[in-house]
Amino acid sequence: MEVNIHVREQGNLMIIYIMGEIDTYTAPKLREKFESIKINESSIFELDLSKVEYMDSTGLGVMVGFYKKAKREKAKIKLVGLSTRLKRLFKITGLSELMEIEVEKVE
Repeated sequence: MEVNIHVREQGNLMIIYIMGEIDTYTAPKLREKFESIKINESSIFELDLSKVEYMDSTGLGVMVGFYKKAKREKAKIKLVGLSTRLKRLFKITGLSELMEIEVEKVE
């Protein structure tokens, strides 16, 4: 499987659409994309995971890495569109208490 990443910027808001599976094989592509993103104090990130079909611990690690990078720069970051399975994954790992997660994305 593959992961596709699309980015849309609206002023300080950057919406990152992630589609596909995030696992050991695809996580490096996502990590590389996250590393290429410039972050500053006024940055606001919305990670749209509504098209993510699967995520393993490697994917979680990439998400945590980007979250920490954004928080270190005092940027805001929110995860949206999580499936029931992903919500459960973030809950059992305790990440749902650390990260801002919006279940339903409102357009």
